[in-house]
Amino acid sequence: MTIDVLSADTIRPLTELALELWPDCTFDEEYDYFTQVLHSENAICYLARDQNRYIGFIHVTLRTDYVEGADESPVAYLEAVYVKPDYQQLGIGKKLVSLGEEWGRQKGCRHLASDAELTNSASIDFHRKIGFNEANRIVCFIKEL
Repeated sequence: MTIDVLSADTIRPLTELALELWPDCTFDEEYDYFTQVLHSENAICYLARDQNRYIGFIHVTLRTDYVEGADESPVAYLEAVYVKPDYQQLGIGKKLVSLGEEWGRQKGCRHLASDAELTNSASIDFHRKIGFNEANRIVCFIKEL
């Protein structure tokens, strides 16, 4: 397995992986977003590659707004981590998160934060398995005006 940092050459495969994670998004929307990430000092993406096939990615940002459970800023925030199903349970996700942690340390962060939907038990289990502690559970509301 090889790890590549997001580059102009990897935006397309990253976008394709992101659509596997978020199938309700559009290719153009995600491609444009990751093009912006490419030029950002406050975000990073790493892609895992098995020979010529991209099999997973992580996206980490710096957040300076309030982050649940953190007592200082900035916080490295795990926006997304995804590994293709055939490659899960092989330590790839953990390796990607370790790279995100190191990037956060280099940016002066003392915390890596993340979130998961209350019903996403696989994500919650993954977070716990790699050392995250649950900070809070919330239900969000919205009302049409």
